[in-house]
Amino acid sequence: MTLVLASQSASRRAMLAAAGVPFEAVAAGVDEDAVKAALAHLKPRDLADALAELKALKVAQRRPEALVLGSDSVVALADGTLLDKPTSRDEAADHLARMSGARHQLWSAAVIAEDGRPVWRHVEAATMEVRPLSDSFIQAYLDREWPAIAGCVGCYRIEGPGVQLFSRIGGSHFTILGLPLLPVLDFLRVRGVLPT
Repeated sequence: MTLVLASQSASRRAMLAAAGVPFEAVAAGVDEDAVKAALAHLKPRDLADALAELKALKVAQRRPEALVLGSDSVVALADGTLLDKPTSRDEAADHLARMSGARHQLWSAAVIAEDGRPVWRHVEAATMEVRPLSDSFIQAYLDREWPAIAGCVGCYRIEGPGVQLFSRIGGSHFTILGLPLLPVLDFLRVRGVLPT
């Protein structure tokens, strides 16, 4: 059975490739801004799940013979504010300043669809504690990382300089990278995509 990743995310592709998972990657073509606006009433966990499902189902319509993996991540500040991918360097600086010295949650969801319907899902959270960040640190960080982090919810690549933002992290490294990989691998073994 073929696995199709409904994403062009470099980190998700890299995780699957590094784990030895055979897959194809196909862009889902979902208007995430419109969907998030329509689903603004959902809790962060449920929003991540709904976006992952939408991506999986959209690609599954074109690839009904495959297992289609959709995934999404949502960052929620302690006050309930959701942060999206920054659209400018100034917005990234604002996001980092808002996270500075505080804890937030990063929710990552994965949904696998087959024959046009979801057959498996998993959602988990990582708790991220950002150390107090000076304005000069934020600007130096953005000098190194912008625009590479423009596609990163939370403005960080934990596998790179973004790790310097944190004083403590609780949760799976894979979840922080945008995919709850270990549960996905378990399901792929059950389905025979990977050897047991």
